[in-house]
Amino acid sequence: MAVDFAQEIKNLRTTMESVREVIDLSTLKERLADLEKQSSAPDLWDDPEQGQKVSSAMSAVRSDVERVENMDARIDDLEVLVEMAEEESDAETRAEAEKELEAIQKDVEKLEVRTLMSGEYDEREAVITIRAGAGGVDAADFAEMLMRMYLRWAERHEYPTKVLDTSYAEEAGLKSVTFEVNVPYAYGHLVVEGGTHRLVRISPYDNQGRRQTSFAAVEVVPVIESTDSIEIPENEIKVDVFRSSGPGGQSVNTTDSAVRMTHIPTGIVVSMQNEKSQIQNRAAALRVLQSRLLLQRKAEEAAERKELAGDIKASWGDQMRSYVLHPYQMVKDLRTGHEVGNTQNVFDGDIDAFIEAGIRWQRGQDRDAS
Repeated sequence: MAVDFAQEIKNLRTTMESVREVIDLSTLKERLADLEKQSSAPDLWDDPEQGQKVSSAMSAVRSDVERVENMDARIDDLEVLVEMAEEESDAETRAEAEKELEAIQKDVEKLEVRTLMSGEYDEREAVITIRAGAGGVDAADFAEMLMRMYLRWAERHEYPTKVLDTSYAEEAGLKSVTFEVNVPYAYGHLVVEGGTHRLVRISPYDNQGRRQTSFAAVEVVPVIESTDSIEIPENEIKVDVFRSSGPGGQSVNTTDSAVRMTHIPTGIVVSMQNEKSQIQNRAAALRVLQSRLLLQRKAEEAAERKELAGDIKASWGDQMRSYVLHPYQMVKDLRTGHEVGNTQNVFDGDIDAFIEAGIRWQRGQDRDAS
């Protein structure tokens, strides 16, 4: 079927008008100028972690500005290319125009998804915790597969990450892992990945070669900032220190530098062991604990509002995505219906389509509830 270029280009321009209405380009440019000023400070890299954050934020904001500014020119160039193809009846030029149209449509969709991220914490960096669930050693292995998937996703986009805590399972895989994705809007993108993930496959750990189902839980919280009013009294925190360890119980260091922090009123427990000192691990644990308490407070407020408004719509169950490797291969999101057959690509970090579908689905849920 022939592509209706005139209609497709019209649709692109209409979408870009909507995008520009939501994305405040002048504010973005001001933010970019401020980040560039920070990046030129001579003492910025005295604190490598802060230097990396400023650098990655500057890169992300510059990319946003360039995508918006360059899109009109790309659409104009496409229009010229189409005119050339039609005037000269050139099949090769028309094929080139179809390829460019597809590329522009994908980039415009990404910009459109960004306009949907308007939540209170969507601009934040993200803290992801993955925990093995039911399924024994297969679940622990699945948790490690998910960690690799998200780290590969970040790597594909050149987003810096930092592993904060790793708890290894006895036979293979992970009991749990916590890591940060240090780029603006990481939380807005990844929050839709939170929930229970299910894996179905022939277990490599079953000597009878039986099919096994295992589960892992993914939690996504925003990185806490100094402006957030989450103060935790000292008498509400219990801190235990222990020696960091690696796979198989091998010692990472010989001092009690790892920290386990328990919030007594809620029972929330945070462990950190990947920093070099107890002080650094304690600070990291406190930051993650504050993030979880912040989200818990917001969730309680939302539940109160929902109770006052009545039961609007039943929410989806805990299981949000299935990864099936046997008897067929498919990854399917049970909320959005989005599915793909190339499971290897997904586990290699190709999850943008799932994330974008999840963001659109979540905004639809928010609109229905409002």
